[in-house]
Amino acid sequence: MQPKKDYFHEKSKQYENEAARTNNVKNIGEAILERLAYDKTTTHVMDFGSGTGLLTEQIAPFVRKMTTIDISPSMNEALRAKKEQLGCELNMLELDLVSSELDENFDGIISSMTIHHVEDVQALFHKFYRLLNSGGTIALADLDKEDGTFHTEDMGVFHFGFEQKEFATLAQKAGFKDVAIEIVSVAKKPYGDYPIFLLTGHKR
Repeated sequence: MQPKKDYFHEKSKQYENEAARTNNVKNIGEAILERLAYDKTTTHVMDFGSGTGLLTEQIAPFVRKMTTIDISPSMNEALRAKKEQLGCELNMLELDLVSSELDENFDGIISSMTIHHVEDVQALFHKFYRLLNSGGTIALADLDKEDGTFHTEDMGVFHFGFEQKEFATLAQKAGFKDVAIEIVSVAKKPYGDYPIFLLTGHKR
């Protein structure tokens, strides 16, 4: 089986040099922490599509352990360099969660700007639900529906953002309760502004 293309091989080197990107993830992290409560002594959170760890860094001080999942070797290399600074236990997994199985469960799952790279989003929501402990939470940020101009190069994109109501319905169909979704940031590019929503929900 051929390994999947690392779309971020070159991008990873300057990924955090773009202020608009780091500001957006800061907004997302703050929105998550405003809406969900984590326990520093017990909470184990998965960051799906963790990249260089911009979101991981924000959530790490408030949890016991972070498990990061990203398919890009170059992005994982950048995150690995931050391991000692995170302030919580870190477990890094380089795998495609969509086609892999994990034998552990989590108290929370977070994600920033990754799900539009996943073809079968409904299947992903079902997997998230299975991987959560009872009472676990999701906090998933992604692009509001856009016209396809957000990405100017081939980055393995399956969806030009999502309609908020449809995205929330996918979460509800997977079993999540108390699903809420709202715009928490705007990605500003020279050619347009792209709203970013955050969806939260619970597994009862």
